[in-house]
Amino acid sequence: MKAPDAPMFNTDISIRPRVRAFFTQAVIAVTLFCAGPAIVAAAETPSAAAISSAHPLATEAGFEILEQGGNAFDAAVAVSAVLAVVEPYSSGIGGGGFWLVHRADDGFETMIDGRERAPLAAARDMYLDKSGTVVEGLSINGPLAAGIPGEPAALDHIAAKYGRLPLTKSLAPAIKLAEEGFPVDAIYQRLAGFRLAALQASPEAQRIFLKDSKPPELDSLIRQPELANTLRLLATQGRDGFYRGELAKQLVEGVRKAGGIWQLRDLEEYKVVEREPIRGNYHDIKITSAAPPSSGGAVLVTMLNILQGYDLDNMDDSTRQHVISEAMRRAYRDRAQYLGDPDYIDMPIEMLTNPVYAAGLRASIRTDKATPSASLPGAVEQRSEGNDTTHFSIIDKQGNRVAATLSINYPFGSGFIPPGTGVLLNDEMDDFAAKPGTPNAYGLVGAEANAIAPGKRMLSSMTPTFLDDGERIAIVGTPGGSRIITMVLLATLDFAAGGDADTMVSLPRFHHQYLPDMVFVEPDMLDPEGSAALQSMGHNINQLEDTYGNLHTVVWDKSNNTVSAAADPRGIGSSKVK
Repeated sequence: MKAPDAPMFNTDISIRPRVRAFFTQAVIAVTLFCAGPAIVAAAETPSAAAISSAHPLATEAGFEILEQGGNAFDAAVAVSAVLAVVEPYSSGIGGGGFWLVHRADDGFETMIDGRERAPLAAARDMYLDKSGTVVEGLSINGPLAAGIPGEPAALDHIAAKYGRLPLTKSLAPAIKLAEEGFPVDAIYQRLAGFRLAALQASPEAQRIFLKDSKPPELDSLIRQPELANTLRLLATQGRDGFYRGELAKQLVEGVRKAGGIWQLRDLEEYKVVEREPIRGNYHDIKITSAAPPSSGGAVLVTMLNILQGYDLDNMDDSTRQHVISEAMRRAYRDRAQYLGDPDYIDMPIEMLTNPVYAAGLRASIRTDKATPSASLPGAVEQRSEGNDTTHFSIIDKQGNRVAATLSINYPFGSGFIPPGTGVLLNDEMDDFAAKPGTPNAYGLVGAEANAIAPGKRMLSSMTPTFLDDGERIAIVGTPGGSRIITMVLLATLDFAAGGDADTMVSLPRFHHQYLPDMVFVEPDMLDPEGSAALQSMGHNINQLEDTYGNLHTVVWDKSNNTVSAAADPRGIGSSKVK
């Protein structure tokens, strides 16, 4: 539009006071309107940083790095490495994980896949005997159970591509703790006892993690000088310090002497992969979660799509628990049938995460009667369930955020440490389907989609997740083996109902995974009447003797610009907002 030849307003100071006042107000209004975007932008920055992790020392290390000028991604490197030192029963640089990241300045989101790979010498039937039967324990204990670690490469990748600080700074807290030691707590003591035989079978693991071949006393120090040296190599040389050179030779030699099948080529060829997250919606909540080779995001979105067709808030408790269990049952059946490593198989992800597909699954659910899992394809007997892994959630003052779930699989992984390295190896090979239809250590079955193949990544249940309802953002995840996905589901439903960080981590839990055909419930979650109501619908109830999971959540409420965080009261972790 052409500008007018004369000013729109008479600026002569002799104009009447009322007109002059109107002009002043108009100028102020225009100024505020023009400044509006800047004010909104300021409100989009969190008022504080927050970290929630499974161990207080890891949470403190994350803030130490933030205070040195690092961002959420640098803090994630520090937290990951410290957890690898102080939680050897849950994660480590001999394992892997998934880091879901959000970059604040451009909104970019990705999942950093540091999942382990099968050795190149792995074979489809490597855990079967001559009669084709799975050999008990072969995929769990010792070096033959170990996949090629991904965490060292992932930490180097995160620092180089997303962080501000060098690894020499972000790994410093972990190196110090490995050298000086950390005190034994009750969880360490209990899990060391649980995996005592595996640790005793490895001279290095026995020397480092046990005392006189037994779990050490409470508050005694666990020192890991060899691990400190390994972390130094990673800090100074990046990924090459782990995957090439003398350390790589030590790792391979130690594994092969003890009966494993690693080669130097396995380490040299390991690569981190960035993957597009799984996305979905539950009512007004945007879901961003883990992509294959994690089953977490697809299964979570399938369950939420099914449940979106119900008015859960107006159901009685038993009916609500029933339909949620039925959604779990169907999504876990699809997990067993379809999911695996996307670099090796084609998966119907668009179908599984499509609301139309979920509507078909929902149509098969009766609100008054359970569907026997035996009536769904692929039913087999299951074996025991367990607990493993670790999780942390981070947001920094710029709004960068990380949800990371890391694992070495079973407690203390394979129990094996190659001499001189300090690296406790995972037993993630058990996450493959050693034989289609045969359950792993966590009772999960798999089909050909998750069969063993050289270089292949094994299927996971890890489910680091972002939730965004437009006003609030939640960063959430948990350990817990096959129960991880249902814990994140229950936390998501709580968030949708207006729950906060504290309620999300502390609410009672229940779980159905298709097989075995039963609802696992935490102690005291169901009263006798509630249990009887579910049983009358046809559910088999497994009342657990102990709680499970270790959920960690950060919530940013943008409507009032407050940040909160919560650590699961079932664990020893800590949360901090600063």
